[in-house]
Amino acid sequence: ERPFMCETCGKSFASKEYLKHHNRIHTGSKPFKCEVCFRTFAQRNSLYQHIKVHTGERPYCCDQCGKQFTQLNALQRHHRIHTGEKPFMCNACGRAFTDKSTLRRH
Repeated sequence: ERPFMCETCGKSFASKEYLKHHNRIHTGSKPFKCEVCFRTFAQRNSLYQHIKVHTGERPYCCDQCGKQFTQLNALQRHHRIHTGEKPFMCNACGRAFTDKSTLRRH
């Protein structure tokens, strides 16, 4: 059940807190600031991930080649290099890509 609806775009959420976080997309509010470089973020978790840039922390390691990453999703994307998986396909030409951003650029 998702009773909390965004008045701007109509997307629904399970809690008022999730809706509040979502609304920052529309307002541009970025209340979380990095104390090192002063970059701002809409979500607290995004700030926590960003701080790893400054600390050098790379807790996610590829078990195939040893390359390390700051974020789990980056490691998961990287794994596709080893598996050959290309889950993002162009509807126009049928060409497949390892990640969504490469498909968009195509």
